Amino acid sequence: MPFSEVAHLFPTTARANAKGHLELGGCDATALAQEFGTPLYVFCEETLRGQCRAFLKGFGAHYPNVRVLFAGKAYINPALARIFRDEGLGLDVVSGGELAVAKSVSFPPGQVYFHGNNKSTQELKEALEYGVGRIVLDNLDELARVEQLAQGLGRKAAILVRVNPGIDPHTHSHTTTGILDSKFGFPLATGQAEQAVKAALASPHLQLVGLHFHLGSPIFELEPYAIAIQVVLDFAARLAKDGLALQEFSPGGGYAINYLRTQRAPAPEEYAEVIGGATRQGCEALGLPLPTLVLEPGRAIVGPAGVALYTVGSVKPIPGVRTYASVDGGMGDNIRPALYDAKYEVVAANRLADAETDTVTVAGKYCESGDLLVRDTRLPPLALGDLLALPAAGAYAPSMASTYNLNPRPAIVLVKNGRARLIRRRETYQDLMRNDVL
Repeated sequence: MPFSEVAHLFPTTARANAKGHLELGGCDATALAQEFGTPLYVFCEETLRGQCRAFLKGFGAHYPNVRVLFAGKAYINPALARIFRDEGLGLDVVSGGELAVAKSVSFPPGQVYFHGNNKSTQELKEALEYGVGRIVLDNLDELARVEQLAQGLGRKAAILVRVNPGIDPHTHSHTTTGILDSKFGFPLATGQAEQAVKAALASPHLQLVGLHFHLGSPIFELEPYAIAIQVVLDFAARLAKDGLALQEFSPGGGYAINYLRTQRAPAPEEYAEVIGGATRQGCEALGLPLPTLVLEPGRAIVGPAGVALYTVGSVKPIPGVRTYASVDGGMGDNIRPALYDAKYEVVAANRLADAETDTVTVAGKYCESGDLLVRDTRLPPLALGDLLALPAAGAYAPSMASTYNLNPRPAIVLVKNGRARLIRRRETYQDLMRNDVL
């Protein structure tokens, strides 16, 4: 398989250099591995910024008033938050920790939206004190707590109500959030969404700005967005008589990326055409003023920008069964294959010109039989010390990383114009024990 067949899965700066090595952001992957060690996550700054601009431009071309928030759960740290801030994106956070990252780079509080199905009272207090732009309410218990906290602070909290439209986006069951049987949002079908909207409108300490929904992730189909938008706009129009003024409308995120050479995820422009068009047409048909459209891409921005590098430690052929190539990472830095049966491509980053003659399963080093990163893929004959690269690894891999088996989590570098900058150092054994008490 020539590198050209999978190059589109890698960051925009990826290429095979004259040595037959993978190059990212002008940096030789083998040199990065030597300098920073492996496992190593490499983020391409050019790709990050390019994806931010693609969403702003794509949705701006199809809708008059757009706000794009980066979904921090995909992966956020201070260096990346600063990039998103500088590119004009807001930030969608789901925890006090993600909020702390926003604070660390003085992210404009009005551009921060706080999501989550079980925000603690302390987290809500921190959000209100920071002055976040919106709190996205998920349940009536939370509504009562936000109301009480806002009253205590002597202010009115701007909120969105997260509704559940009951639409199946046809993605993995673990990442589907918009169906009726979900822990997220107020269901439309049961009347609870209407109850929440009316309670929010009646509160002197809450300012209901609009509605939010999220169908799941990753969503390769466009039709579920259009259907759900119409369902939620119908609901908004019906409650207009009760005082609901839809100033903001958020169909969430969930935008897909290509993980495999055979996949074809819609481009930001294609999502924009359907989502922007459905919102505009739905509002016009229902006589609703056009609200600000709030989008929440996460995976679609950091996913294509990130590459995971691993060093082969052993190769174990089992005649007539399978050949395992074990690497120095695995489910501790990328749990997606074990959790979602996620599929990836992989290349030998130090041998891109070599013929891929062997069928190999890339296994991790963790003590679980399910710790397999890529099953039965074609690679050159591998040996100790070879360098493997997994593209499209920037989303939900570093952010869901663990210290299982007490393995330190990997370092992360940001590459641009031939220079690499460390943006997260590799954990040490001392880090792993820092909070332990003897």
